[in-house]
Amino acid sequence: MQTSSGAKLDFGRVALLLLFLGAGWYFWDSPVLWPLKLLVVMVHESGHALATLLAGGAVDRITLSANDSGACLSRLPASMMAQVAVFSAGYVGSALAGAFLLLATFRFRLRRLVLLVACVGLAVMGVLYAGDSITLGFCLGTALALGLAAKYLPDGGVDMLNLLLAAFTALYVAFDLRSDLGHGAASSVSDASLLANLTPVPSWAWAGLWSFVSLALLGLFARWSLRAARPEGLGYSLTSGRR
Repeated sequence: MQTSSGAKLDFGRVALLLLFLGAGWYFWDSPVLWPLKLLVVMVHESGHALATLLAGGAVDRITLSANDSGACLSRLPASMMAQVAVFSAGYVGSALAGAFLLLATFRFRLRRLVLLVACVGLAVMGVLYAGDSITLGFCLGTALALGLAAKYLPDGGVDMLNLLLAAFTALYVAFDLRSDLGHGAASSVSDASLLANLTPVPSWAWAGLWSFVSLALLGLFARWSLRAARPEGLGYSLTSGRR
């Protein structure tokens, strides 16, 4: 497999990413995957929170629910552009998190550092903004797990974990689109619906736009990140042998 620039993609990493995507899609409703789903929900809500702070607003609290939903309650500036940016940041922020996870891990070999940054960021968001004990406990417990993984897993294990987290970020974008294009109470309070209430653009158009942009970003960064390079990578039997 080869990119337009002539650099070959690492077959092992691409195959493993596709395996994670396929398994995650098929088993998405399995309770085994609940912690991963709640983690990407937290990433989504953190995107709203960071955009709020950058726009000059204030974050009151973030809450996570056992049904894989979340909420970021904020006080936003009066500017419509600022509000559009904040409502859109959940879609794009989670995609950027997955994209930079791939790039830092496989392009710049910062596998442990990026996992430690995720650990610290999750702990800080939990301590500062968790709206209940469940959210705080999940944030601190997951941060501890990520920190231990960064310290004790071998390089190949950290690569696999980061690839898994990036895959679930991509899947969450896709399932978020499905939810926002659906009907009922869930779609009526979605980010796309909030954007539609603020602008003349319908919710389905907002959902389609940001989901397309998010998945395009993930695909582009994956293409940059999963090229064959020095003989270091994952070290599993799925490799093509041409690194």
